[in-house]
Amino acid sequence: MQASQRVNASPHAQFFIRLRELATDIKLSHSIFALPFALLSTFLAAGGVPPWIMLALILICMVTARSMAMLTNRLLDARLDALNPRTANRAIPAGRLSRSAVLVAIAVCVVTFVLACAGFWIIYSNPWPLVFSIPVLVYLAAYPLMKRFTRLCHYYLGVALALAPICAWVAVSGEIAIEPLLMAAAVALWTGGFDIIYACQDEPIDRQCGLHSIPAKLGIANALWISRLSHLMCVGFLVALGWQSSLLGTIYFIAVVAVAGLLICEHAVVRPDDLSRVGLAFFTLNGVISVFLGTMGIIDIFVGA
Repeated sequence: MQASQRVNASPHAQFFIRLRELATDIKLSHSIFALPFALLSTFLAAGGVPPWIMLALILICMVTARSMAMLTNRLLDARLDALNPRTANRAIPAGRLSRSAVLVAIAVCVVTFVLACAGFWIIYSNPWPLVFSIPVLVYLAAYPLMKRFTRLCHYYLGVALALAPICAWVAVSGEIAIEPLLMAAAVALWTGGFDIIYACQDEPIDRQCGLHSIPAKLGIANALWISRLSHLMCVGFLVALGWQSSLLGTIYFIAVVAVAGLLICEHAVVRPDDLSRVGLAFFTLNGVISVFLGTMGIIDIFVGA
């Protein structure tokens, strides 16, 4: 929307314009990456369908934590985004959103997340989500800073997404177990692998800005090999999860085989001399992977119940 149209809009309309701008800028649709794993962990921990209020609280926590993390990313990276032709049109560097508006949105997400975590204590006498709420948010918010210091930033992001199945399990059961740890390891390696692929398109600007991405430090060809190794290890942890859990069986393992095939396709469409299909590899294929595996895993739980 043109700036003049935003100025002439009513305060009520301006609110919804900013809200839509926020949702678009933080790519709310990308919640699809971690959410299916959180739901699969929830159903595994519950041994079936969890109470609907518990499920609603987990969904609220997922959406608000992820939104807070992305908003913080946009805020802390605004200067770097302005230098990168691929990201210069994001809302803050392009002037469509003010920093104060983003700060307000972050505050709303933080408060909502903490209140949802408190709901587990109030309703289910489980204090652990509230106890860990602020440490989790701090960890998520620190991600944008990592690429300034370490090439392991991709795996830091992976661990951020991997917190989803761990936190969901703890929220349901009040304790930790081997299953969410195996799932978290798979998610961390999967995310780190596809984030390396995504970072390949920013390799020149990362070098120019002194950022520590793996493609900028080791070159695109080497980075893609590290991504492939990460995804191979991811499949290994998914298999281990199936062996460990008594609730997962044939349907889940069929899904794991399909995920392995999709990961092979993901690497087949991206080459060091051709990054034109990074968008397909990053969003489309990985979105299918998370939704398909999470859905098939939950179906398997119902079939075996």
